[in-house]
Amino acid sequence: MALRQSSSARGLQSLTAGCIMHRYPLAFRRHPQCMRRRAYASNSSPASTPQSDSQPTSPSISKSKREAPTATNASSINTSLPDGWEDGHHDVKTFHDLPAGRDFGLNQHMVEMNHDFTDALRQIIWQFRAPIRYAFAYGSGVFPQSSESSSSGSLSPHPNPPEAIKKWQEGGQKVIDFIFGVTYTQHWHSLNLQQHRDHYSFLGTAGSWAVSQVQDRLGAGVYFNPFITVNGTMIKYGVVNLNTLYRDLSEWDTLYLAGRLQKPVKILRDDARIRLANQVNLISAVRAALLMLPGKFTEQQLFNAIAGLSYMGDPRMTYGSENPHKVANIVTHQLRNFRRLYNPLLDTLPNTTHTDSRVKTPGWEVDTPPGVDVTMEQDMDPVKRGNMVRRLPKSFRQKIYFAYQRQYGISGTEFQKMLEAAKDDDSESFKKRQGGDFEQRVASESDLRDKVSDAVQLTVKWPSTVQSAKGLLTAGPLRGWKYMSEKLAKSKQGKQEGKSK
Repeated sequence: MALRQSSSARGLQSLTAGCIMHRYPLAFRRHPQCMRRRAYASNSSPASTPQSDSQPTSPSISKSKREAPTATNASSINTSLPDGWEDGHHDVKTFHDLPAGRDFGLNQHMVEMNHDFTDALRQIIWQFRAPIRYAFAYGSGVFPQSSESSSSGSLSPHPNPPEAIKKWQEGGQKVIDFIFGVTYTQHWHSLNLQQHRDHYSFLGTAGSWAVSQVQDRLGAGVYFNPFITVNGTMIKYGVVNLNTLYRDLSEWDTLYLAGRLQKPVKILRDDARIRLANQVNLISAVRAALLMLPGKFTEQQLFNAIAGLSYMGDPRMTYGSENPHKVANIVTHQLRNFRRLYNPLLDTLPNTTHTDSRVKTPGWEVDTPPGVDVTMEQDMDPVKRGNMVRRLPKSFRQKIYFAYQRQYGISGTEFQKMLEAAKDDDSESFKKRQGGDFEQRVASESDLRDKVSDAVQLTVKWPSTVQSAKGLLTAGPLRGWKYMSEKLAKSKQGKQEGKSK
């Protein structure tokens, strides 16, 4: 682990770097990776906060060192969602173009994660010369889904991980998952094949065009390379085109990546356009969950409903290759992060409120432990719920509309007119969307919960199935079999843990 430099050393480094850039600008343009550490220190996410040099604390809620958010952070999160942020036309190119500027969407950044572990994750990304515009780490290797430490006798997948990863994972027992968002799919794979041919299966021999076609045209538009060792750490990384990611976040056409981002992730490289789309994704997840919940519910039920969206219809859950208790484990052990992610959004909804007396105490999000049922309520007024239906993502909303078209016996011509009236202006604007008579009628139906659930399953099932099958191509037979074997083992372990409780 690199030693921290003194302020004077940093000043000298800055001066030296400036001289080098001034004297050798062409060399710097051709080899920008030589300056990456300084670039990331200055251009890090606005959500980043200085962290202590202490040893990494366990990320589990029950073991973590409780650090109340600073006044600056709390203020930023509370003001990061201005009124009407969904309704304006946003031509977003930089963070300053966001509805509230750089403060918008700070809830997406899990800032309490240990600095050394975060730095180790970023150093893994720096090993890729192909340009990565957006990146996040996710999964149980980053956010624990169990309160139990890995047994000392179990084998670590990491050949020689950095000390920060060992300490964060309490022994380094988990593969770390990444998603890389890229601008030009074929160009990215062309560069990556030159640098990391060993990351690819036999498909790599067909070249970057074939790899990009498999990525963009099959499944959910993600190309995974599993069981890859970088910096002594075993990782799995998926590559997605930024336009594909943006579309899924804003329209829910597959919910494959949108579902991953509905749970806490560690964003390592940010993109303004994706941050805006993800904020739409998060508030859409809240609305979909509320439409499946009764008037009175608990915080845990809400977060379980949100975290479970992307697993509805997932063949891994259906055929037993995933831990059946995965959703509950994620929410229970990452409750503080779920609160950070969603409470600012819940505060903006006029029909939802916390009714528990605990929320009147400052810092309750940190101090209220898992297992305590924080109560909530929502207004079941058809007008307000009709607005929620109308504001669901376009592709997803249309599935619900079609279901009720059949139920109500609405003619095709009449239904098309209704869809035209409810059409969003374009894919890059979030206009003010108010529910009409049809949405209010839908919101009053007793089977709305089932219709929303069916729409989720229709959205998830086919892309997830094809994506799983595609994994055998992208991983290759040996890696694919190893991946499925590990998933089945986790599922079996999860079932045994469920029986023992």
